[in-house]
Amino acid sequence: MIEIMPESTERMLAVKVTGTLTDEDYTATWIPALEAIIEKFEVANALLYMDESFQGWDMKALWDDAKFGIRHRNDFQKIAVVGGPTWVKWGVRLGEMLMDCEVRVFEPGALSEALRWCSETIACDCDK
Repeated sequence: MIEIMPESTERMLAVKVTGTLTDEDYTATWIPALEAIIEKFEVANALLYMDESFQGWDMKALWDDAKFGIRHRNDFQKIAVVGGPTWVKWGVRLGEMLMDCEVRVFEPGALSEALRWCSETIACDCDK
């Protein structure tokens, strides 16, 4: 399940994920919210907070994530991943090589720090 966090800002989508992420989580929440930010500002920041119940992605959601990431690889300034099992951290490091933005992994107790870092925007031509 994916839930938009109240700490989200105009340019940063912060979400809390629990259990197993599904195709519906991506198509109904994650992708439309990020595309709205990208459409308005040309770039977005994203924070993914995985609580202790997070188990991973189903296959369709994993495919959705890969397609979206490749299609929008140049449309992010910062991506923060907070918490999650060790295997997620390795996956983030591999995915980071495909993204043209800053990517940071934070320990579960560093959510406030991650929110602060991710909500800071970098000056760009997208400021309208």
